[in-house]
Amino acid sequence: MTPKTVLTIAGSDSGGGAGIQADLKVFAALGAYGTSVLTAVTAQNTRGVDAVLPLPPATVTDQVESVLTDFAVRAVKTGMLGSPAVADAVAATARAGRLPHLVVDPVLVATSGHRLGVVAAVERLLPYAEVATPNCAEAAAITGRPVTTVDEMVAAAEALAAGGPAHVVVTGGDLDGGEAVDVLHGDGVTTLLRAARVDTPHTHGTGCSFSAAIAVRLALGDPVPAAVAVAKEYVTRALAGGRDWKLGAGRGPLDHFGWSA
Repeated sequence: MTPKTVLTIAGSDSGGGAGIQADLKVFAALGAYGTSVLTAVTAQNTRGVDAVLPLPPATVTDQVESVLTDFAVRAVKTGMLGSPAVADAVAATARAGRLPHLVVDPVLVATSGHRLGVVAAVERLLPYAEVATPNCAEAAAITGRPVTTVDEMVAAAEALAAGGPAHVVVTGGDLDGGEAVDVLHGDGVTTLLRAARVDTPHTHGTGCSFSAAIAVRLALGDPVPAAVAVAKEYVTRALAGGRDWKLGAGRGPLDHFGWSA
């Protein structure tokens, strides 16, 4: 059987835990064939981001065209875009209807605190997203309001959905508490997705992995609520699998392939 093709448009992570590298691992782990478009090169590891080099918009467009003219892409996810100009180039392709089942992960700040994107870039893509997956800090940056409680997550998801995305998932893994609560809003319905919080310092690439998993499940035909539920379960297992790993001196990566299961 020929696997479904999924495309990631994102930056690289030289440490391999997030970005393009994490996306391709998730695609493979969940049974999809991964293709990629690089938006930026970063120098980073588990301790932080040391440098970022955005690629020219024309180079990003060339990569997109190469993939879309040869592969039957079934779903697309975006991560770090690098600049509003790159976002404009990607948005033009989305506006033409060529980026099916678009999942927008609005990467604004890395786990280390390094700023990787700008709000203006993310806002260019949100109207074309089937699913947007901001964490609380990203939702706060886009909406201009605090997002530190579940009630504020609900308000942010509703506000973001009003601006274009068909569905919004505000992820709450960074909040304190015994549960990891995500808020899904779409079609006028708000759902709270709960899971036991995994006690681990190794959370590098969690957002990338979550959005990539949603894209795979959409490519396989799942409706959005089911795709989000599977993605949350997958990331929870991946966090648990990597919690005792000793990779790097900072926030380590997830166990994308279930090696520790």
